[in-house]
Amino acid sequence: MRKKVDYEMMVAFHGHSCPGLAMGYRMTLAAMDWLASHRAEDEELVAITENNSCGVDALQFISGCTFGKGNLVFKDYGKQAYTLYSRRDGRGVRVVLDRNAIPDAVRKDRDAYIDWLLQVDEKEIISLQEVQIEAPDKARILASVVCDECGEAVMETRIRKRGGRNLCIPCSEKLAS
Repeated sequence: MRKKVDYEMMVAFHGHSCPGLAMGYRMTLAAMDWLASHRAEDEELVAITENNSCGVDALQFISGCTFGKGNLVFKDYGKQAYTLYSRRDGRGVRVVLDRNAIPDAVRKDRDAYIDWLLQVDEKEIISLQEVQIEAPDKARILASVVCDECGEAVMETRIRKRGGRNLCIPCSEKLAS
């Protein structure tokens, strides 16, 4: 029953139920089970996503890894794959969804597709592989610097120096063209 409750709460967070969310849900649960881990309160877990689709909301909701905490890393590879890494024990797992295992007939009916994804045996659609990764740096709190062009505060590491002026990236790019 826990999974159903979690799924409904996650749907409320995401805004709707869809196949991508169901995929991310199943993938994240599998990886969390493999790591025998609980939701990250701070940065004890790190998640690396290789896509920016609906399933990433499931990854954030279940794992507790978020951009705001600095423990969600985005690599724009366009793959339905996540890596979860536990700082506690140094173990990592890469989880991949096998889209080829999804029957064509199921894909044609959105509700049936979601139901199938939520009920199919994990071994039929998900592969888990232990991975060794270098522990990502913990999030750093950096000073803000005011852009001399637009007046907005900018993280100091994102400031561009131009003619002795501190510029945010958009202003720097606008003035360069």
